[in-house]
Amino acid sequence: MREPRSSGVRRILVDGRTPVNYTMFAPVHAAMRDDPRVRFTFIASEEPARVREIFAGAGRAARCTRPLAAAMRHFDAYLTSDFMWTQHLRRPCRIQMFHGVGGKYGFDAPTESMRPWDRLFFVNRRRLENFVKAGAIDADSPAIRLIGMPKVDCLVDGSLDRDAVLAALRLDPARPTVLYAPTWSPASSLNSIGEALVRRLAAQPINLIVKLHDRSRDLRPHYSGGIDWMARLRPLLATGNAHLAHEADICPYLAAADVMIADHSSAAFEYLLRDRPIVRFHAPALIALANIHPDYVALLESASRSVTDIDGALREVDRALSDPAALSATRRAVAADLFYEPGSATARCAAALYEAVELEPRRAPEHRAAGVRGPSAEQANSGGTAGHTPGHPADIWQPSA
Repeated sequence: MREPRSSGVRRILVDGRTPVNYTMFAPVHAAMRDDPRVRFTFIASEEPARVREIFAGAGRAARCTRPLAAAMRHFDAYLTSDFMWTQHLRRPCRIQMFHGVGGKYGFDAPTESMRPWDRLFFVNRRRLENFVKAGAIDADSPAIRLIGMPKVDCLVDGSLDRDAVLAALRLDPARPTVLYAPTWSPASSLNSIGEALVRRLAAQPINLIVKLHDRSRDLRPHYSGGIDWMARLRPLLATGNAHLAHEADICPYLAAADVMIADHSSAAFEYLLRDRPIVRFHAPALIALANIHPDYVALLESASRSVTDIDGALREVDRALSDPAALSATRRAVAADLFYEPGSATARCAAALYEAVELEPRRAPEHRAAGVRGPSAEQANSGGTAGHTPGHPADIWQPSA
């Protein structure tokens, strides 16, 4: 049984494996961090020495701790966006908010029960229904909440400006911009053709942004193939029309891009919210190694142009720039399927988190202010739509009869 709630400050422990885990939670943290009744602490339970690196986005003043210290302290809630689990002497409310919509690594067909979680903040109905079909949860589970993905609210709420992002990166907004964002895996397009592709793209009359997954920057062979990709790609991008991204949050680059080149990743699906063309590298070995759910392979294939080599990719980029409206209806349909009410997920997530720790929201969680938003100067140099009333409790899913 969980500990009864204290009458004072609610303490929430946030766990992560890579910086992208904080990126998923960052908008909610921003909405709640000024509430004096809530105190956030951050932990990297699997790699404690990396906690400051993983949660750098939370700011230098963020409270960080180690697993043993966390286990001995009382927390009202434990939240993570990955399949992680830490032990606590006094059990908190355990919350899973997920970190992508790519359908990889069993996220949409879990083989283990998810019943030990007290809250499941689902990003869409499809995943929820897949969990029920897989027997991981019960259709009437009180843990179910339909939330959406707070991270991508900024892609639809007007807070990201393409030209401002490019100007911050010292790239010419008048040029078409191509984003290459491969997933992590020894079987990804980065490992098979990435270096040659980047060399060819950098020679084109375009802006080129290369955004690697956090794990592609991890030198362990399981993640990157043992290659220092940042060091390998940096010389290829010293052309004046290219940028090698260092930040964990891909959203500003999604907003800046006119075309995206990817293999299979959540980021590719997130780009559908911008309704712009995707060139997809078909990589059967990646699909097998990453255990990608067949439905998600078909969804991304339907909303993109698939290629198998570099020449094909360059042809499809040209085609996409000349006819960006092609496949628009399909892109919109897939985005509507995979992102529950984008633009208002942050408000729902904050409301659900307040509910989980038995607090009334101090005020309606605020959306990002509309206007110009892009990478900070420091980041650049270092190389929504309408939804629920803000503050309204998150949706509780009603199973089909």
